[in-house]
Amino acid sequence: MEESSPADNDSERPLKKARLDKTELMSASTPVVPLPAELASVDFSQRISWDKYHPYSDIPLPYTPLGTAPAFIASSPALCHHVHALSGRARACTVHLQPQPGQLRSRPLPTPMFMPVGTKGCLKGLAVQELVTDPALSCPIILGNTYHLAIQPGTELVDEMGGLHAFQGLPETLNGALHEPDPNTITTTTSAQPYNLLTDSGGFQMVSLVKLSKITEEGVSFQNPFQKHTNADDVSSMLLLRPEDSIRHQNNIGANIIMALDDVVSSVMEDEARFVTATHRTLRWYDRCVAAHAKADTQNLFPIVQGGLDIALGGKREQCLAGFRHRAVTQGYCIPGYAIGGLAGGESKDDFWRVVDHCCRALPDDKPRYLMGVGYPLDLVVCTALGCDLYDCVYPTRTARFGVALVPGRHPGTLRLKAHECASDTGPIQDGCGCQACREGISRARLHLLLKTNNPLAAELVTQHNIAYMMTLVRDMRNSILRHEFAAFATNFVQQQFPGERQGGDECPAWVKNALEAAGVGLLK
Repeated sequence: MEESSPADNDSERPLKKARLDKTELMSASTPVVPLPAELASVDFSQRISWDKYHPYSDIPLPYTPLGTAPAFIASSPALCHHVHALSGRARACTVHLQPQPGQLRSRPLPTPMFMPVGTKGCLKGLAVQELVTDPALSCPIILGNTYHLAIQPGTELVDEMGGLHAFQGLPETLNGALHEPDPNTITTTTSAQPYNLLTDSGGFQMVSLVKLSKITEEGVSFQNPFQKHTNADDVSSMLLLRPEDSIRHQNNIGANIIMALDDVVSSVMEDEARFVTATHRTLRWYDRCVAAHAKADTQNLFPIVQGGLDIALGGKREQCLAGFRHRAVTQGYCIPGYAIGGLAGGESKDDFWRVVDHCCRALPDDKPRYLMGVGYPLDLVVCTALGCDLYDCVYPTRTARFGVALVPGRHPGTLRLKAHECASDTGPIQDGCGCQACREGISRARLHLLLKTNNPLAAELVTQHNIAYMMTLVRDMRNSILRHEFAAFATNFVQQQFPGERQGGDECPAWVKNALEAAGVGLLK
């Protein structure tokens, strides 16, 4: 896609009033494919959007005071979304969820929020109790992977054991039975805290396991990675994941938020016909997910906006958005929130931010927005400025296992603890950090030695630190939004990472400047 300056961005220009032929609105490289029937009468000469408030329209967005109790309604029986403040386009909200099997109560989800990824229901080297109860982490939501849990141990077993909360060993559960914390029990740990779960649908594995999968209209078939395949046509050990199967697995898992199965294509693929097919199939599969959802009164099903990098008028992102708008407004689907998918797969940062900006300008302002697979701290700051609320990524935990700690300061904001410079450094990873390693004075030199000798304690400590860093980042962003000072926060964060050549650092990348300017955050010169 051709790059353009903010002044050339379609979202910044007055929209054409004349109705254009739909074939003129598609990007030049997109094959002419019939639109889904429900989109045949859509006016694609106008940008797709619905339920928009200030700053996207003149209608003020209703605010809800902090601490307000949730009120679940018929059109959203499992999620209550409170918006507390705006700072530019950045939002401070609270998402209230219904408790699931294994939970005595759910936990309010403050946004912006980063969700650590526990692929098989846990984080490597870190107990759920540590993640939830350690004050420096205090994570209110964890992500699980439907595909991997379906492969091992099987979601039927998870369901039999009371859902993933109980299977993980929630502090409020004992052998699958619910127990209130005993106030008379003396403990040296922080009191038990509930936490929420979000599961992806298995769609991402169409990209990450593309060589092991086959995609048809029925669904996606995966080879079982734990079985040896001698015949490429042998289907006896294949896992067929249809939309109905994905929802059944997620109902079994018992997550508070579940994802619709989408047809995911790598953002750097150049097969336009495949993107068109995937975009339209994502809408059809969403309908099948809705029909199969057996727990709509307690579990929240989010659709995922696909469409590649095409944000042209009438392009694939617009078609997907129009399809969801039709389902929400015309067909009356209960859609508690929306996810933005198909990114963070190697596309240019300029393409990345423009797609995020485009989707945030289109999606309803009274529903949470989840940007999937994004976890670099700089990306969180930029995308929060553009209007996103929820994020997930393996980056903080995976990089920790390689001995790399996240720290404030110059880009890329990392500290390589295996580096020779750390061998005799008596300081903590980060001054003022509340993670176990930093608060207990475990030095960089000590961690350097543990990592060099492959001691698993090192990976655990650095993982704790990196999650603490991410939790601190989202809390600081939220607090700055509540004070209506997010622009100053974002400017300070970016200037710390990119102080400029005069200060011996890197210049701020153009994509960061352009994205923040589109969000109304002009960096100080």
